[in-house]
Amino acid sequence: DLGVHADGGRYGRGARAGGLTLRITPDAIAAAAAVIDPVFCGSPQFLSEPLSAALGVELVVKVETLNPIRSFKGRGADYFMRCHVDTGGGPIVCASAGNFGQGMAYAARRYGVALTVFAARTANPLKLERMRVLGAEVRLEGADFDDAKVAARVFAGQHQVRFVEDSRDLEPTVGAGTIGLELTRDAPSLDAILIPLGNGALLAGVGCWIKHVRPATRVIGVCAKGAPAMEESWRTGRTVTHDHAATIADGIAVRMPVAQALLDIRPVTDDIVLVEEHQIIDAMRLIHEHLGAVVEPSGAVGVAAILAHDRLRHGRVATILCGGNLTPQQMSDWLG
Repeated sequence: DLGVHADGGRYGRGARAGGLTLRITPDAIAAAAAVIDPVFCGSPQFLSEPLSAALGVELVVKVETLNPIRSFKGRGADYFMRCHVDTGGGPIVCASAGNFGQGMAYAARRYGVALTVFAARTANPLKLERMRVLGAEVRLEGADFDDAKVAARVFAGQHQVRFVEDSRDLEPTVGAGTIGLELTRDAPSLDAILIPLGNGALLAGVGCWIKHVRPATRVIGVCAKGAPAMEESWRTGRTVTHDHAATIADGIAVRMPVAQALLDIRPVTDDIVLVEEHQIIDAMRLIHEHLGAVVEPSGAVGVAAILAHDRLRHGRVATILCGGNLTPQQMSDWLG
């Protein structure tokens, strides 16, 4: 198999049993689970009978919205910051659509690390404000997340501070994998798990653990149809980029895939599906109606995938409700 090239070169599909040297391991995930801030661990998971009835499939939900940042990103951010401090610390720069930045800000405050977060001028104002309240310096650059990431990388180089990239740096992916550990420890057997796919940390981390413990469980990523770069890259075996992303699901609105993430997800992913905007909104409303939970678009795409694809209504399926940061206006527009 060939390696990933950021300029669009081919990177072979690979195989679970050989050909690729995996940098994410079950042992690393288990070690992270033992040290991550407990406020992010042990999130609720259960078989939702009313949501299962509405969707026509047994659905187990893992609710990652009931923590200080309302997102799964706190796991990987805390693990990263712990490792960073253990190896000397120093200021950090990152880019975020909102949830990773909140996780990093929360962890940076805990460990006493100076943090600068770059976000797009169009970023969710609630997420921006929470990053500031948590102590991060927030800089707005560019029209979308990928523009902000370019600006962050340049800034870090100019100021000679460490640039942290979600899904390229190892620790956020390993931290996300602890969700898979909890799912397999506490849930009955699963036929499939539907995982929101943005930059890839959640799919790579959870997929690594699932395929280690329950290899027969299908691991399926979910992208918005308006942001298909990760799906197209995975399916074609080439790094596919787009000029823009058009989706309300800002947390998965990726148009420039992280090369390392494509390597990480390949050996643990059985399929990737796309969902439409109206299906995402319908899923958010179903979750709100049947669980009483407010989930942002990116967090609802697993349920949207069941609405969009009849073939997923089989056996017992799990999904991760991975974020719940909505502004009052968004709640009125999408849940009203």
